[in-house]
Amino acid sequence: MSDSSDEQDSIKPVTSVDVAKRAGVSRSAVSRTFTPGASVAPATRERVLKAADELGYRVNQLARSLTNKRSDLVGIVAANMDNPFRAQQVEHIARALVNEGYRPILLPAEAHEDPRRVIGMLLEYNVSGVIVTSDTPPQSICQECVSLGVPMVLVNKAEIDAKVDRVLLDNHKSGALAADFLIRHGCHHLAAIGSEKPSYSLSIRLETFEKAVRASGTHSSGRYTAPFQNYEGGYEAARKLFESGVAVDGIFCVTDYMALGTLDYIRLHTDKRIPEDIQLISCDDILQADWAGYNLTTIRQDTEEVARRVVSTLTMRFEQPTAPSQTNIVDVFIVERGTTKTSGTTE
Repeated sequence: MSDSSDEQDSIKPVTSVDVAKRAGVSRSAVSRTFTPGASVAPATRERVLKAADELGYRVNQLARSLTNKRSDLVGIVAANMDNPFRAQQVEHIARALVNEGYRPILLPAEAHEDPRRVIGMLLEYNVSGVIVTSDTPPQSICQECVSLGVPMVLVNKAEIDAKVDRVLLDNHKSGALAADFLIRHGCHHLAAIGSEKPSYSLSIRLETFEKAVRASGTHSSGRYTAPFQNYEGGYEAARKLFESGVAVDGIFCVTDYMALGTLDYIRLHTDKRIPEDIQLISCDDILQADWAGYNLTTIRQDTEEVARRVVSTLTMRFEQPTAPSQTNIVDVFIVERGTTKTSGTTE
């Protein structure tokens, strides 16, 4: 038993020196073989890859990042991963990074948690860039990233006084689209459902929706909120709306996740029919919005396009570190489903 343990303890990890000896090449040839874009003869590359495969060699990317000016590691800071939209968003960003040869590192941040700590952890790994989808980081940590030459891209976050880039969904257009759509489909009493402490994006959606309702002269049935931006939040906000007794025939939910809870409350606790009595539209177009049980009309936020813009913005910053900060806005559009009336059925 002890002999076996001693044998296991004596096993050493395979190094580039071992690969070089097996392949009969220099250590620098091994390094060039595993460096993207480096020049190496095809025959040499073949011998190195064969030797590496036989020995089970893998490049130590963390060690390499310590000796290089920039690694291929990119950190993603995300909160609320239980939210289907956030999970979809992070997945597409991670896939886009991998497709461009980067290695994503995901660090979760609790909702409303100061992301300073997790971004600091990423900097310890010598990451090349940081992508933030959670709450907007403090000015100080953004300035630190800039001073260290680590580009930062904020996704759907407010502008800050630091040279960081942003990729935003067109949230102003989202709120206005929702109001216009419901009005054109015959709604006369419009209510909004959101959270008590909405994020930067959700605040804009609510404000632009309510502004468009006022500008049209349509009756506002008010704003109804709950503590959380999730299914339970939508359910609770809907309860407040219907217990208030106000007239309502059109509802705008700031997210699909909240809209799912709102729809279930209406179906379980009221005699109202969707869309005959009440029409509902929301934002995001999560996968669940297309489920037969919800069939939700929504304003699509294309997370794949957002991911492409995020990665291209990061790459641009690598190539042009002194360029002015960019704000990249991604367009949105309505996906009509069964929670609103089709053309020709409006009153």
